[in-house]
Formats: sequence, structure tokens, C-alpha cells
Amino acid sequence: MTKNLEHEFSVLVREIRKEYVGNGPKEIITRFTGSWAISEMKGNLTNIEKFMLGSPEGNRMVHEARTKFVKKIYQNPKVLDRFEQLVKAKIVRIFTDINIEEDVAMTVYVFDKTIEVKANNHAREQ
Repeated sequence: MTKNLEHEFSVLVREIRKEYVGNGPKEIITRFTGSWAISEMKGNLTNIEKFMLGSPEGNRMVHEARTKFVKKIYQNPKVLDRFEQLVKAKIVRIFTDINIEEDVAMTVYVFDKTIEVKANNHAREQ
């Protein structure tokens, strides 16, 4: 990974989603602000999930399954370590949700220190 840190973070999010969910989002944009990394993901749902959205019960099931499953992924210490190694900071907490009608998910990763990006676009330790 030779691009800037935000791009590298997005690539890692996609890799982890593909590894655990079976497919990754079609588009990911990550921005750092203070100690937060905020990833917006578009194009998350599978064709089966889109089909299920035809009923209120399917809608509820897809939202609940996506939200709970993603939260479970981020409980894995090996997954957390990959993010922490990249930004050189520890994850304190993660917030995630998906708007299934728009097929847009947001995840906010809260780290124990500000994520600073050098001029060459790599994280540095404080």
C-alpha cells in the first residue's frame, strides 16, 4: 500500500469486509479527524439482501444482521490489531450502522490518540 493513509485504511476496511462478509463495499471513503477514522461505505448489500428488503420483516432482518455481524467482526483482536498497526494507535471503541434503504454504511473508529498524517501521508507516533 503506497497511497495516503486514508486510502490505505479504506483498503484495509474492504479487505476485512471481504474476508468476513464475502464481499466488500463498492466504494469506501475514509477521513481522519482528531482521534477518529470515519469510513463511509456505499454498495454493501448482496443481491439476496436487496431482495429481502421487499418486506418490513426482511428490512429489519437485513439491518439487524448487518449491524450485529459487523460489530462482531470488530471484536476480533486480530482484526483490531491490523487497524492499530496501520495508524499506530489503539482502538478505544467502534460505532457502526447501515442505512439499508440507501445502501450506505458508516463506521467510526475511535483511537486512543490523534491520528496525524505526515507530509508523506503516513501515520506518525506522538
